[in-house]
Amino acid sequence: MKTALVTGSAGFIGYHLCQRLLADGFAVVGVDAMTDYYDVALKQKRLALLSQNAQYRAVSARIETEGMLAELLASSAPDVVVHLAAQAGVRYSIEHPESYVETNLIGTFRLLEAVRATPVNHLLMASTSSAFGANTQMPYVETDRADHQMSFYAATKKANEAMGHSYAHLYDIPTTMFRFFTVYGPWGRPDMAPIKFARAILNDDPIDVYNHGKMSRDFTYIDDLIAGIRGLIDAVPVKGQPVAGDSLSPVAPFRVVNIGNGAAVPLGDFIAAIETATGRKAKRNLMDMQPGDVPATWADNSLLKTLTGYSPKVGLQDGIDAFVAWYRDYYRA
Repeated sequence: MKTALVTGSAGFIGYHLCQRLLADGFAVVGVDAMTDYYDVALKQKRLALLSQNAQYRAVSARIETEGMLAELLASSAPDVVVHLAAQAGVRYSIEHPESYVETNLIGTFRLLEAVRATPVNHLLMASTSSAFGANTQMPYVETDRADHQMSFYAATKKANEAMGHSYAHLYDIPTTMFRFFTVYGPWGRPDMAPIKFARAILNDDPIDVYNHGKMSRDFTYIDDLIAGIRGLIDAVPVKGQPVAGDSLSPVAPFRVVNIGNGAAVPLGDFIAAIETATGRKAKRNLMDMQPGDVPATWADNSLLKTLTGYSPKVGLQDGIDAFVAWYRDYYRA
């Protein structure tokens, strides 16, 4: 039986990935600090569901704690590590930048040091579409330059990519960074737009629509993201063996891969899908663009398909219908 170590395992993406890995026969060591950035009860419920599986081992700890990850990797000897733990949120990073230094920079450094001491077959680390920054040419391609990040959150994730590349080069660690786009679905974070919108619409409250609605996002359903990550686990980068259109480093077993839905959906269409799923009309509070935000994102998924054979399959309305059904059940709305 293979073992996977997943950081941020009680988070939105971490929970779904752990469930998929357990279903695929992995033993999973899940690390999560259960921080209160958002409702801890949601994380506790996810953790309780994961803990029903005997092959899941939960570790409650902060990844930036010196020596913790080194000891955990040495004792568990995982075959693969998927690093999802991070302080998330573009807007939160403007008010609380230090938490991003601690978790995203120091925590990722601790992980890289742990993997250096206890090598694994494949290290996968989460980055973000926000790393593309001020790029305006779309769809975003992994080989595009990404030099002008618009938020401190994005800057820390781009730094993670650079840190990961240096360790892949110096210590021959096969490493994949996946840039995910705007992910939504059941068990999502309550600070993200889907839950904010669904709650407001169902309560007949207005929703804040930034840039007066002139925004578009590559909305990616959680099952598609997880399928992409699962496929990439088996697509181990090998130095000097690129594939067509690859972002593989010329000096290291390291690549960056987009995981998005592959379409730029206008924000108005996303809101309309929630209106259809809830049977209610939204009251729109049109506002200016927020600092650090970008007007559009759109992923080119060609490399993901080449590496894994997978392309995202869930359409927007189907995904929103599933999300709203979960929301109504969980929040008894």
